[in-house]
Amino acid sequence: MRRIVVTSALPYANGDIHIGHLVEYVQTDFWVRFQKMRGNECVYVCADDTHGTPVMIRARKEGIAPEELIARAHDAHLKDFTDFQIAFDNYYTTNSPENKELSERIYKAAEAAGAITAKVSPQLYCEHCKMFLPDRYVKGICPKCGAANQYGDSCDKCGSTYGAEELSSPKCTTCGGTPVVKDSEHLYFELEPQHAYLENWIPGHTTSDVSNKLLEWFKEPLRGWCISRDAPYFGFEIPGHKGKFFYVWVDAPIGYIASLKNWCGKNGKKLEDYWPQGLAADSGNGAAAPELYHFIGKDIIRFHCLFWPGMLQTAGIKGPDKVFVHGFLTVNGEKMSKSKGTFVSARTYLDHLPPEALRYYYAAKLGGTVDDMDLNLADFVQRVNSDLVGKITNIASRGAQMLQKKLGGRLGTLDEEGRELVEQCQAAAETIAKFYEERKFNQAVVEICRLADLANGFFDRREPWKTVKTDLEATRTTLTAALNAFRLIAIYLKSILPVYADRAMRLFGEAEWTWESLGKVLENTSLGEYEYLAQRIDMKQVEAMIEAAKASNADSGEVSHESRASKNKDKGNAGKEHVQSPVASVEPLAPEVTFDDFCKLDLRVGVVKSCEVVPKSSKLLKFVLDAGTLGERTIFSGIRQSYPDPDVLVGKEVIFVANLAPRKMSVGVSEGMILFAGTPGESGGVLAPLAAAGGGARAT
Repeated sequence: MRRIVVTSALPYANGDIHIGHLVEYVQTDFWVRFQKMRGNECVYVCADDTHGTPVMIRARKEGIAPEELIARAHDAHLKDFTDFQIAFDNYYTTNSPENKELSERIYKAAEAAGAITAKVSPQLYCEHCKMFLPDRYVKGICPKCGAANQYGDSCDKCGSTYGAEELSSPKCTTCGGTPVVKDSEHLYFELEPQHAYLENWIPGHTTSDVSNKLLEWFKEPLRGWCISRDAPYFGFEIPGHKGKFFYVWVDAPIGYIASLKNWCGKNGKKLEDYWPQGLAADSGNGAAAPELYHFIGKDIIRFHCLFWPGMLQTAGIKGPDKVFVHGFLTVNGEKMSKSKGTFVSARTYLDHLPPEALRYYYAAKLGGTVDDMDLNLADFVQRVNSDLVGKITNIASRGAQMLQKKLGGRLGTLDEEGRELVEQCQAAAETIAKFYEERKFNQAVVEICRLADLANGFFDRREPWKTVKTDLEATRTTLTAALNAFRLIAIYLKSILPVYADRAMRLFGEAEWTWESLGKVLENTSLGEYEYLAQRIDMKQVEAMIEAAKASNADSGEVSHESRASKNKDKGNAGKEHVQSPVASVEPLAPEVTFDDFCKLDLRVGVVKSCEVVPKSSKLLKFVLDAGTLGERTIFSGIRQSYPDPDVLVGKEVIFVANLAPRKMSVGVSEGMILFAGTPGESGGVLAPLAAAGGGARAT
């Protein structure tokens, strides 16, 4: 049995949970639930990220103490997560005695190791607010291009970065006053002494696409990281430095350990058995050693893959075994807009739509990469209705209700064909387990839907709605196989749809499902009462949700939502918003083409001679086609996620655009485009490969 500790990034207390945040928490929840089903000890901890200037200022505006504000946010966040069926083992707060003790201990270890230095630097100070202004609390004219209304760290128009004191005509965003420049001494955690350690650590603890990006920063010395903020500030005061407080990004990740420590105290466990303290950061896993995993968005990579392992190494505390990074959420390719009603909070979603629908759709799209994920609302409605309701739930709905109404609700025995169906479903167990383990939830859903197709095909061939009128026992045999197949499918779905699976479990009269439950077959036993499993959704519900979001955001204007990386951030440590994006009810069409335009395409049939993964790419496969009289054609296609084993495509006949102008890519020249009819991210399709190359095409 493995002992695993899992974390998601801490949501900030100065904001609501929205559907973009949920991309991270539901996928972590999928993975944790799977590990527990496999019999592993897996502890999922998280907490509200509570410190920083934004919390202090908001509490001041509301006339309440920061502690009251963060307590209110904690209750709201936890309710949203719970209603979305996300099951933390401990959901805590960074404003805790455990976090204060750990933050001070880690800081003192860094200080003793000589990793802390002090530097004086100029900063903008608002005499009206009586505080130094973080970069995001000052706006002015960009010193590089002259653009107005730019924040104090970077220009949205020209992309330049600079110090806030370099802005022309700076204004405090809180009071509108003109700040002055004052010197202030700050503390820095020096990273350069760990240059070699981190350069070696990163490739072994992140995926190649993440590590390749991070390692670009190692071509020059690593800059020190400012870890202090001046009073007034809501946070922990730094030992020995009166009026200086830990920057929020110091104690936020330490909050992972603090939440785990709080869980250990509640459950009679020792922290060292779950997160080793006082050991080398990279102690081996061994048979009983705990495994530590972080799930984060790509906007906060540097905090989790540079500063965090650096602090832990200096303090002699074990670092994460892996940092799993995901991309941003887009909706129909656009960013969320408050004015359009497409900035949707978790609560607004729940007021209009079932949580199972979004959990299922996210699972069907998440592939374990840093690629951004798109929520297309028309596809969302169609996929939930056709796959979850019409394909999967339909087996139980038809089978169980017929068995209960016509056959006393009692299962019979399997015949040869029925047993073959059940064995096919059981045989998929390790394939699906591998997809879950590798966080390729979309591939797990594809395989589960394939099994549902087999079960529906069996059901339709046997026509129990006819045989129930002539041969009750033959009908019972058919329904026994179909319902056993559904039971196995529901077990596979339990990590994604836990409440759905619990209802299905009650139907079969079972108390708990684990991965070992897949080895069991139910025969000659009675079913419980059939209860609702999933409901169809209507586009009108989605439109009502958008209108509700628009109304609730009416006074807010466009999105200006700071990411966890941006809040009260240091110069040079900024990340763009990990906020997710807008929704539209239908995807706009590409520009209209005429029949004559279409006739210009020369479509040919080619045979795949070879197909291989393109190194350092998470998307591309390299095809070599036998194009007959045209000779060989090399085409790059972005379908790797759908065909993890490209050898299965060798020998396939495919249609390709033969007269598309060659396209020079970083990996070579693509000499055409292979056509596909199907859904991006899913294997299979009407034709062999998924999409595109040579012209930036997309799947149809």
